[in-house]
Amino acid sequence: MIMNELRSVVNINSYGTISVHLKEIIEKKNITRYRLAKLADTRFEVVEKWCNGSVERIDLDVLARFCYILNCEISDIIEYNPIR
Repeated sequence: MIMNELRSVVNINSYGTISVHLKEIIEKKNITRYRLAKLADTRFEVVEKWCNGSVERIDLDVLARFCYILNCEISDIIEYNPIR
């Protein structure tokens, strides 16, 4: 990509959003938030934030543990939704 093709962030709504689908995955796999927290060796509040889509900073180690436990890909849990 050459310099002329780069875009800058003009405002918070100009670059898209991230969707978190952990809640749907654990419901489909019939696992509780509490159980996932225990298996992932993390606090229940961490799982709760992921399920509510209120994660502000992604801990890659926690995300890797979720993927391992749920036998899924990162793209199953988080999705980038660009503004079109």
